[in-house]
Amino acid sequence: MRMYDLIQRKRNGGVLSDDEIHYMISGFTNGEIPDYQMSAMLMAIYFKGLNEKETLTLTLEMAHSGDMLDLSPIQGKIVDKHSTGGVGDKTSLILAPMVAAFGVPVAKMSGRGLGHTGGTIDKLESIPGFSTTLTINDFIRNVNEIKLALVGQTQDLAPADKKLYALRDVTATVDQISLIAASIMSKKLASGADAIVLDVKTGSGALIKREEDSITLARTMVKIGKRAGRKTSAVISDMDQPLGYCIGNALEIKEVIETLKGNGPKDLTELCLVLGAQMLFNVDAVSSIETAMDQLRELIDNGSALKKFIQFVKAQGGDETAIHDTSLLPSASITEDIPAPGEGYIIKMHTDAIGAVSMILGGGRQTKDSPIDLSVGLVLHKKTGEFVKKGDILATLHANDPKKLLAAKEKLLEAYKIAAFQPSLPPLIHEIIL
Repeated sequence: MRMYDLIQRKRNGGVLSDDEIHYMISGFTNGEIPDYQMSAMLMAIYFKGLNEKETLTLTLEMAHSGDMLDLSPIQGKIVDKHSTGGVGDKTSLILAPMVAAFGVPVAKMSGRGLGHTGGTIDKLESIPGFSTTLTINDFIRNVNEIKLALVGQTQDLAPADKKLYALRDVTATVDQISLIAASIMSKKLASGADAIVLDVKTGSGALIKREEDSITLARTMVKIGKRAGRKTSAVISDMDQPLGYCIGNALEIKEVIETLKGNGPKDLTELCLVLGAQMLFNVDAVSSIETAMDQLRELIDNGSALKKFIQFVKAQGGDETAIHDTSLLPSASITEDIPAPGEGYIIKMHTDAIGAVSMILGGGRQTKDSPIDLSVGLVLHKKTGEFVKKGDILATLHANDPKKLLAAKEKLLEAYKIAAFQPSLPPLIHEIIL
């Protein structure tokens, strides 16, 4: 078997067999197939695509390229959740304690951020003392004792995906549906959960901008999950404007705490209830989605979800006093309000540009090795559909560097589009794929 022949066949629109995909992924992972040949294959896949069977086989080979976590010592059915990412998306930090407070185990592996804001791990590290480095035994013990643990992804989890993504990132082959689906689902399958809920974003702040493409990706991933024996569903949620009002690591932790207290933004709260209900339903913990949403809402109202979050923080070395007194979280040395330049309705927020504001301030990474400032970011005061007068505050920037602040101000004003007419708003939940 030769990689040359596989590249040629895929370039000409042919189909790869299970054995050929195994040869390709195992050979690339162990260094026998060079980067230049895999780059050629990725470009062939980009233009010619993969069918459903090829996509499933690719996913399974990537998942089995390293460790497959054995979570059988955990009592009960385990549920995991993944988001394709977005601006102000801190749902995992609200969902996990909500679902754990219900009594369903959440054993989650998350990554660091790359791009406009930090990842779940970065946000949690805003809490003094919090550690996402646990041994597998401590990880399992925490889930059994408090129903919740969250750690960083290990280097041995789906190593083929790490190598492939590095190539995709530099060969303009990131945004191909089968490759995205295989990347996400290989890590989810290797992580060992019994059920998976996917939050697939769509809109200007999402990886996938067009709704039809987001739906295709969601359906592809749900099929993969089901064929791999995991109960899987996906929620298509809107990212044409940021989720909630806070963007930036420590700022988002503050919004997480407020949401768990019942004081969170309407859109963030609603999405967490929808996703949480799917998580409970997928492990047969409830009889209906409606019942699940009611019971999750009650867990917020009676303080159980916040109590579980505090328990989780303490169990992983975090200082719980920072949850009760958020002034102890990292804070920026400079804050500046940005006024609206004119009067009218906000008809559009270029969400990816707003995410870039946080990155300019230092709240995100341009490369995986870039340092990150946990204290910076922005708090929105006005969002799409709202009327503003000239001088009304659009957002407050939190910065530590005056030069970065100046660049961020210019970018923020470019991100808002104001006009005389009131726009129609897209729904928060576009579709649910079962």
